[in-house]
Amino acid sequence: MRVFITAGEPSGDRLGAALMAGLNDLTGGEVSFTGIGGPLMEAQGLASIFPMDEISIMGIGEILAQYRSLKRRIRETAEAAIAEAPDVLISVDLPEFSLRVAKIVKARSDIRTVHYVAPTVWAWRPGRARRMARHIDQVLALLPFEPPYMEAHGMRCDFVGHPVVTEPRASDADAAAFRAGHGIDDAPLALILPGSRRSEVARLGPVFGEVVTRLVADRPDLRFVVPAAPAVSEAVHAMASGWPGAPVVLDPRGRDAAVALDDKRAAFAAADVALAASGTVSLELAAAATPMVIAYDMAWLSRQIIGRMLLTDTVTLVNLVSDTRVVPEFIGSDCRPEPIARAVLSVLDAPEAQRDAMALTMARLGLDGPPPGERAARAVLEGIGRPAPEPRA
Repeated sequence: MRVFITAGEPSGDRLGAALMAGLNDLTGGEVSFTGIGGPLMEAQGLASIFPMDEISIMGIGEILAQYRSLKRRIRETAEAAIAEAPDVLISVDLPEFSLRVAKIVKARSDIRTVHYVAPTVWAWRPGRARRMARHIDQVLALLPFEPPYMEAHGMRCDFVGHPVVTEPRASDADAAAFRAGHGIDDAPLALILPGSRRSEVARLGPVFGEVVTRLVADRPDLRFVVPAAPAVSEAVHAMASGWPGAPVVLDPRGRDAAVALDDKRAAFAAADVALAASGTVSLELAAAATPMVIAYDMAWLSRQIIGRMLLTDTVTLVNLVSDTRVVPEFIGSDCRPEPIARAVLSVLDAPEAQRDAMALTMARLGLDGPPPGERAARAVLEGIGRPAPEPRA
């Protein structure tokens, strides 16, 4: 079996690697991989045709600024896929890139196309499902309510579970050790998570800093921990150094990656509340049962366009999956320090309201079921008509 698979971000690299591991397992290793990916996908046997970070571009303004380079890589990738003539082309997330590649491939071949991670048509731009159905045969969905949106336009869509349910969780002992190691002990602890991209940190950092200042004024006993993603560690250090409350920055640079990740998980488990940028981090917090407040802003152009197209009253995944609205969120023009700080204090004082919603979210995302990578691999094999072994008990 030959698979052409593409990913353009670390999250996509993780999804792609888990899917590849599932395919390796279900086919007994009788599968080869070509395409684009990062170190995790390469560890599963991918021969990447160029570095994946060359296509990791987010935001309308950013895409326009690098349009020529991105267009060249789209064409190069499509040509490589057509030349490879694989059994299936699997694109992982990054729709601005992936769906354009699939369009070219479908126009010139009958290669089956699978897109992993359904676009958020339930939130904005519902017409994307209709347009992608012209060149996508199958979608692998992370969220349980997504398949009907894809199936309505003729695509096969399989809910395969969210990878957050397979991530290890820190124990109570890990959380206690983290607190003791940082001299926090019984003090209330707040996580501050301003994002994993430079643009996010630059835009949200000043707002989150003002929130911290207000929180320190109201709750002098409150301690702060700021987990930093590798790509933004330097910026986060510089930003947090000017904040009151002596925040602890978890910097992964120069540390073993597994140890740094365990430290982050322990911080999540130890925290009493979190202020986080919108995104999948809300699911990581839910997995750790850490109550949260979500805030996000974007570039002016993106805010104007997306704000007018938004179809849902919440973008927080815990709210959406649990079908509740218990997680406060402050998006776009609402992303202001004063109301955010009030919400953080409110959640800190009454965290119970979010507990049931977080547990329900994890159950609906596939907790205690087959791993998402295995479910995704099985769906791909079924889509191309190849038998796969029955799921393990």
